[in-house]
Amino acid sequence: MSRCGETSGMARTAVLGAGAMGTACAWLAAQRHSAGVSLWARNADYAAAIAQTRCNQRLLPQVCLPDDVLVTSDAALALASAEVVLVCVPMRGLRQACQQLQPLIPSTAVLVSTIKGIENSTLQRPSSLLRQFFPEQPIVALGGPCHAEELVQRKPATIVAASEDQSAAERIQQRLATEFLRVYANSDVLGVELGGALKNVIAIAAGICDGLGFGDNARAAVITRGLSEMVRFGALLGAEPATFFGLAGIGDLVATCTSRHSRNRHVGEQLGRGLTLQQIEQSMQAVAEGVLTARSVQQLAAEKHIEMPIVDQVCAVLFAAKPPLEAAVDLMNRPPKAENGA
Repeated sequence: MSRCGETSGMARTAVLGAGAMGTACAWLAAQRHSAGVSLWARNADYAAAIAQTRCNQRLLPQVCLPDDVLVTSDAALALASAEVVLVCVPMRGLRQACQQLQPLIPSTAVLVSTIKGIENSTLQRPSSLLRQFFPEQPIVALGGPCHAEELVQRKPATIVAASEDQSAAERIQQRLATEFLRVYANSDVLGVELGGALKNVIAIAAGICDGLGFGDNARAAVITRGLSEMVRFGALLGAEPATFFGLAGIGDLVATCTSRHSRNRHVGEQLGRGLTLQQIEQSMQAVAEGVLTARSVQQLAAEKHIEMPIVDQVCAVLFAAKPPLEAAVDLMNRPPKAENGA
């Protein structure tokens, strides 16, 4: 196991996953107490490279980590004495990470999920999967528009910390807030997590519009009608509709549908330009969570009899080789309805 970047002190904030968001979270946590922060990467060579250069050259070259931040592939070392554990692994790797790390995470630690997705095999959200492995610990879900690339440049951002445990949400609020990051507390964990998952699927649709050259009108329509699908889906699953009109809903949706940093919008744009999903994924360094999440959302919608026309067309393009232009035409040619209908 790599022990590169080891310090004499124990880490009080541990970050699991050294992708762009994990690296950004480690940097953010270090703004207040860098000697108490660790960043764990599963791959030893990857951890060693970041520890040596202090920079994630592959995914987040914009920033260097302070020298006091521990970067390691030794999970026991990374998690020793952790009071807060930020979970930043992709949704598809969360179950395996929980199985591996469950014995090492201190029983008193607050678990904070930055994950935005729904597991394909079980249709579980990140917090519900974490709860399966850590039934007694406080769990907080982060949501809202916060691209790692802008965060590390100290560009202003706002996010939501959602938990059923108000004190845990407030604790994370205080732990992460800086002069460039404002953190709001929220109790609707379901809504925040569904918002984070659904907006990635809608962003693929927005990207398809961009790839097809449709322009601002079409993108605005996808964002607006996509929000309608998000609210309908969330409400029928038990979330608070108001959550989708906040940072974790419309806020994150707008950012993900319009930003050049959005991997999900990028996938859609390349699909619109004629590339296949396999070609796009082979060219990407990081995971676009909306691709796998689209399957989960469509399955949940079918089980609950929720009409999700944009999601359905995105799935047809992603997994059934439907031409993007044909999918757009089919959306436009649906029977006329009132705006507040499906």
